[in-house]
Amino acid sequence: MPAHANRIDVGDLNVYYGSFKAVEDVSMVIEPGSVTAFIGPSGCGKSTFIRTLNRMHEVVPGARVEGKVLLDGEDLYGADVDPVVVRRQIGMVFQRPNPFPTMSIRDNVLAGIKLNGARIRRSESDEIVEQSLRGANLWTEVKDRLDKPGSGLSGGQQQRLCIARAIAVQPDVLLMDEPCSALDPISTLAIEDLISELKKNYTIVIVTHNMQQASRVSDRTAFFNIEGTGKPGRLVEMDDTAKIFTNPSVQATEDYVSGRFG
Repeated sequence: MPAHANRIDVGDLNVYYGSFKAVEDVSMVIEPGSVTAFIGPSGCGKSTFIRTLNRMHEVVPGARVEGKVLLDGEDLYGADVDPVVVRRQIGMVFQRPNPFPTMSIRDNVLAGIKLNGARIRRSESDEIVEQSLRGANLWTEVKDRLDKPGSGLSGGQQQRLCIARAIAVQPDVLLMDEPCSALDPISTLAIEDLISELKKNYTIVIVTHNMQQASRVSDRTAFFNIEGTGKPGRLVEMDDTAKIFTNPSVQATEDYVSGRFG
């Protein structure tokens, strides 16, 4: 488990885009040093909700939140809290690999640190680059071409480069929004193996449409659903992953994980 707790408590969270309520009344605890998977049909608010955990949704004009998100007891939506600091504490990996195409592999890893205005010596930056790429299981594949563009890597390597970039700033939590949906099965397996490694150091939350992936990589699973088009997404049930997939408490969860809808 990480040296510090990194527990997230969400209380009565509602998410709006303008007047549209996208997510309604979500409360949950995300345990430290664990992998939590969010599952559910398309449009049920999973990706919207995960973006509220590090205030990424705020980049959408008109987006707002009611309720609380606490990281180790600190309200991330407090009046004096800088969202840039929140995003450094809680990193994010997106659905499609998005390395900066004109930057080298090395500069991609360091991008977040430089964005934060940190000045570091070459020897220190070399160490961060190597540690981050090792942490993302990418070092041996790219160590001889660190000055080549990140866009020259394969899709799976690009996604691991994005993970290296996310962990270079030493976050407490890693959010992953469908990190494997654009990848082939072998790259997907590499990312899943990496998630198992990373949870030794980070609290991880992953959105996935892949039931098998949720059951393979997560400790706990949250099932989101939606009653119909134009209705808000809601958290239906959250429990240990094994229970969600073998003996859920709610019929809708059973129907979804067994493939009867969605």
